[in-house]
Amino acid sequence: MSELLLQILDTPQAPLILQKVQAILDEERQKRHAFYEWLDEDKKAEFINGEVVVHSPALDRHNSAMLLLATLLNVYVNDRQLGYVRAEKALVELTRNSYEPDICYFGADKAAQIVPDQLYYPAPDFVVEVLSKSTEKIDRETKFADYAAHGVAEYWIIDPLRRTVEQYEIDADTLEYALMGSFGVKETINSFSISGFSIPVRAIFDESVNILTLRTLLKSN
Repeated sequence: MSELLLQILDTPQAPLILQKVQAILDEERQKRHAFYEWLDEDKKAEFINGEVVVHSPALDRHNSAMLLLATLLNVYVNDRQLGYVRAEKALVELTRNSYEPDICYFGADKAAQIVPDQLYYPAPDFVVEVLSKSTEKIDRETKFADYAAHGVAEYWIIDPLRRTVEQYEIDADTLEYALMGSFGVKETINSFSISGFSIPVRAIFDESVNILTLRTLLKSN
């Protein structure tokens, strides 16, 4: 039981506090339902802590990094039938919030439950977010805590300006993300949730290296 919950339960006002929290959550559920009715395939938006967050168009460096990595992941996973990769427009529905991660991967077990007319996705096994000025706080704070709380085993945060990748996994003791490493363009990164997926970081930012890496991944099967 978390320290915050113990503090609440240790006060005489605990029932009143919990009633207020429940009322807020009930109102959020109504707002979330309205969000789903409003959302369509032309909108880039998320529902976060009771608010609709509409995203502006991303810079080209953001789009390029997302597309290059998604290509490598998608081809690798499909070639080995390891599950599904989805990019940008997959609406992941967690307990309280609804996100559209830049890239997400569903292992074989979860992929088997996904149908062609799927609209809302469960918590992925692996998520990638590419930083931008407007989303960095959410990616590093709200999503960081929420993905871990819902068992997303691996989380990459890509900084397209510094050309780095931060790799996180859930710490068994704290059940929160722990940094496994921060990798630059001269290094190689290895996924632990996607078996055998190992790429030079430069392949996320350089099209020519991306093509060479793609060929290597296909040959290694």
